[in-house]
Amino acid sequence: MDRLAIDDVVTGYAVAVDDGDWAAYRALFVAGGRADYSSAGGIEGPVARVADWLAETMRLFPVRQHLIVNRLIRLEDAGGSPGDSAEVRADFLNPMRLEGPEADGTVTSPNFVAAGRYTFSLARTRDGWRLTRVTVHEKWRHLAV
Repeated sequence: MDRLAIDDVVTGYAVAVDDGDWAAYRALFVAGGRADYSSAGGIEGPVARVADWLAETMRLFPVRQHLIVNRLIRLEDAGGSPGDSAEVRADFLNPMRLEGPEADGTVTSPNFVAAGRYTFSLARTRDGWRLTRVTVHEKWRHLAV
């Protein structure tokens, strides 16, 4: 059950970013949670600050879709039972469409793709599993003009 709940948090993360639902993004984190997008040219810091930065930055990409795959979930071992912390390593492929002159809705194919690996750190809370930290490890990107 823990693995399913953790997987649900990771999926919720992708959906929140793709849909621009920054309230849902913030709600996935514990108080004091942090996110690090520095490897992709972004910022690192408290989730509220990072969510504000993402809200502004993602306006450049009106079409976006995070595909998060190869999820390796490691639960803390508390003497043979699951503990209250977990880490997920997962690969991502993120096709996006940059805002531009052809952004009239007729062209929606991606012209920017980034890929790499996420590290999600999670804690069990009274409200279920929540993120304590998200780190993006971007490996490559492609811009087609």
